[in-house]
Amino acid sequence: MGVDFGYRGRRLGLPEEGPGSIARFGRRLAALCIDWALCLLIAYGLLSGGRAQSASNWALVVFAVLSLLTVGTVGFTPGKRMLGLRVVAEGGGRLSLPRVVLRTLLLVVVIPAVVWDRDGRGLHDRLARSVEVRI
Repeated sequence: MGVDFGYRGRRLGLPEEGPGSIARFGRRLAALCIDWALCLLIAYGLLSGGRAQSASNWALVVFAVLSLLTVGTVGFTPGKRMLGLRVVAEGGGRLSLPRVVLRTLLLVVVIPAVVWDRDGRGLHDRLARSVEVRI
């Protein structure tokens, strides 16, 4: 009590505001919703045969593939790009493939994504040693 931990991202050497600062929860949630809507649309139109019940199961598979391919290559999903976010390694730069796979698997499980540290990073980002920052 009464201890000042500083701003979010200070321990990671990130700026408090502007490009390179830790992405706020609202933007991250909005990017996730955009990505999920895109995955649902793809799953419903291409994979589920028009059955709404199986579309959500397929959407999870599409989401995992989308995340692996886009975060692993360019550092962001379509939703993250639209909202000016990017996933980077803790020290800066791109994530390695094993770290992208770990992050995606933990994100698909959901539980690690809703447990945060004091910097506002989900457990999936913390275990993969990644940070979601503003572009």
